[in-house]
Amino acid sequence: MDNTNMKNKTSQRTHSACLLIMLLLLAPVRADEPVPTRPLRDLNKSYFPFTPVNNRAAWETRREEVRNRVLLASGLLPMPERTPLRAVIHGRIERDDYTVEKVFFESLPGHFVTGNLYLPKKRSGKIPGIICPHGHWPNGRFMDNKAGVKKQFDMGAETFENAARSPLQARCVQLARMGCAVFFYDMLGYADSVQFCDANGKVLHRHGPQEKGFLSAEAELNLCGYFPLQTWNSVRALDFITSLPFVDKSRIGCTGASGGGTQTMIISGIDDRVKAAFPCVMVSTAMQGGCTCENSHYLRIGMGNIDIAALTAPRPQGLTAADDWTKELETKGFPDLKNLYTMLGVGDRVEAHFDIKFPHNYNAVSRAHMYRFFNKHLKLGLSDAQLAERDFVFSTQQELSVWDDKHPAPSGDNVGTPHEVAVIKWFRQQKVPSAARRTAWQLMLDCKRTDVVDAPVSYPERWNKTTVLWLSLKNPAPPRQLLDAGYAVACPKLYLQGATKNPNVYGARKQAGFEGYAGYHYGYNPPLFAERVGDALAAIATIRSGRIIIAGVEGAGAIAVASAALAGSSVREVMVDLGGFRFANLTNVWDVNFMPGAEKYGDIEALLALCSAKITKADSPDAVMAAILKRK
Repeated sequence: MDNTNMKNKTSQRTHSACLLIMLLLLAPVRADEPVPTRPLRDLNKSYFPFTPVNNRAAWETRREEVRNRVLLASGLLPMPERTPLRAVIHGRIERDDYTVEKVFFESLPGHFVTGNLYLPKKRSGKIPGIICPHGHWPNGRFMDNKAGVKKQFDMGAETFENAARSPLQARCVQLARMGCAVFFYDMLGYADSVQFCDANGKVLHRHGPQEKGFLSAEAELNLCGYFPLQTWNSVRALDFITSLPFVDKSRIGCTGASGGGTQTMIISGIDDRVKAAFPCVMVSTAMQGGCTCENSHYLRIGMGNIDIAALTAPRPQGLTAADDWTKELETKGFPDLKNLYTMLGVGDRVEAHFDIKFPHNYNAVSRAHMYRFFNKHLKLGLSDAQLAERDFVFSTQQELSVWDDKHPAPSGDNVGTPHEVAVIKWFRQQKVPSAARRTAWQLMLDCKRTDVVDAPVSYPERWNKTTVLWLSLKNPAPPRQLLDAGYAVACPKLYLQGATKNPNVYGARKQAGFEGYAGYHYGYNPPLFAERVGDALAAIATIRSGRIIIAGVEGAGAIAVASAALAGSSVREVMVDLGGFRFANLTNVWDVNFMPGAEKYGDIEALLALCSAKITKADSPDAVMAAILKRK
């Protein structure tokens, strides 16, 4: 398989997205627009080191935070309803010592997960189960790299022609021959995942933007999209494999490469049913994954793929590196994972293989490492000879496809934008308890910043022991009336004061391709609204004593409410002019107040409910001032 050529189209789109983000600060801006001064991160050129921990207790705290952030980014905080799978298994293909069956089921009503189930012909008792997300290989599950066979032979990557044509089939066949049940399922928009199509019916990932569908403001306000749905499909793939009566639920594995490696570390991190994970050529401190299905809002703020992979600890985990963004894994990232596993007393449960003479791959060399890994940790008890790959019969697309005359593929409103709208509607109908709302807002508003905010406090001659945090997007000067009335006043200059557009991503929505998805920015950088809330909280921390009132006026009403929600009991009262503000009314993902997920987690009403302080609403700055001065 020519892996380099195979990744060209995806890499070109990825590099375009990365180039855009790197050039954002150079994009033309209006003379009166403030220029960002805080560093921006992007998926490709930034460094994503592991956040170190000193002991087991510190790791448990950090692990919960990382796991919750992954769940948040996946739209799975809390987990949605597990509706009936309605699984259909049909069309068995008989091979020498294994079988292949066609599978489709509903991960949610009307949305189908499609794939193949590889089984050993001879089995007794319960057998291990392994789920396999495939990654961004041409045609996914239907991959046929016949033209690249010679090149794979020449570089020593493959031994058998059919394995070189499809290393994806090769691993499924061999794992079945090793006695495992293997569910090999489609990523969204690949192979039989036909519900994601363009206007011409071509199956694909969309790269937006859209007025409706997965790359719309509505979807992003509710954390719906390719990454969330694909992660949910992986959760349901585990539901499927563990529902098979002959599968041993205590021996479940997961492995994939490239985008499949991303899904492997994600699902293994959030679902402990995976007992051993082998993500290939994806875990690194460098490029974090280039597709919309590998990026989501909030996912890598203050963390990266090493932190996500660490969620699998203390369960066994194996990694591979190649001559790609993972080539420095041996010195950057893996030592941190090894130290973590060792600290947890299970240093022998993590391994990595650095075959960096090969390009991006899941070739025979990498697969051999994986077979030995699962043989050890799923307790297969096989000899080295039994782990060695043999040739197999190549299965064609026609043989593998789940759709036929008796099982017709989805059509009409069950594909394209109408289908995406229906999926969004289903996710929006899921209930979110108040505890989950609080956790979500705490994560969404967490900027992971360490800089100091300039928020001097002005004190009157006779201080009444109450300080007003006066938040305004127009005039940060302390109001004289408050000082005359005996109040101390703090007036922090909020980040990018005076911005009418979000300069962090200025002009990005005008670009074609991947960068139409705002997750390439908000997945690595806090929303500007969250930055400003962080400024307010930093200002609160500088107030030395006494009672604190937060006043929000001139566009800062919602910032005041959010700050009070996070500040807890340190704030006694909140007086705000909200001006009818709701996040759900924002239709521009680059609006200065845009917060992905805000509608899902209850909008401004939820933030008001999270405040322990007394709240007074007013309809103007003067009314806010009057309310403060009327206090006793």
